[in-house]
Amino acid sequence: MDARTCGIVPLPKERWKGAPVPLSYTTNEYYDVVISEQDDRFSVDMVRKPMDAPVTHRAEDYDFPDSLYQDHWEGAQAWGVVENGALLACIETCPEEWSNRLLVTELWVCEALRRQGLGHRLMEIAKDQARRENRRAIILETQSCNVNAIGFYRREGFELIGLDTCCYTNRDIERREVRFNMGFFLDRRDGRR
Repeated sequence: MDARTCGIVPLPKERWKGAPVPLSYTTNEYYDVVISEQDDRFSVDMVRKPMDAPVTHRAEDYDFPDSLYQDHWEGAQAWGVVENGALLACIETCPEEWSNRLLVTELWVCEALRRQGLGHRLMEIAKDQARRENRRAIILETQSCNVNAIGFYRREGFELIGLDTCCYTNRDIERREVRFNMGFFLDRRDGRR
């Protein structure tokens, strides 16, 4: 299958609710997060460094594996690539009404279709949705050890907007898996104020 010609279709909630999103990646690098405090000053330094050995993160390693249309994502919508009933790629978005932002809650492409532009095409769906709904930003989360995803999001125009050093465990910095929040600001991209 050629990712450049894959058809992306809506994934209706009544059919796809609970469908597993088998997020998995291997990394050789991470962003080392160092936070310093002195009097009334905080400094955060994040430097890309090599891992001692490759680390693989798999969906089955986590207590709450990813799936489409989780109950806490009210108003979620999803699109993806399906072949013979199997999900090969997807993006799920959810409005955050109080802040007028759009969350990308899931973005996944199977290994065989990666690095062929399909992730970009899926992200364009979210950007188009955000423009139609007049959202001010698109936000998402990734991890400091998912260097390939961070690079992809940066190429898509996202920037770092924050981090959470205890999102997954109380030792996220030590584990080299810190939650990075990234944002895409539509007014900056579309010339709006």
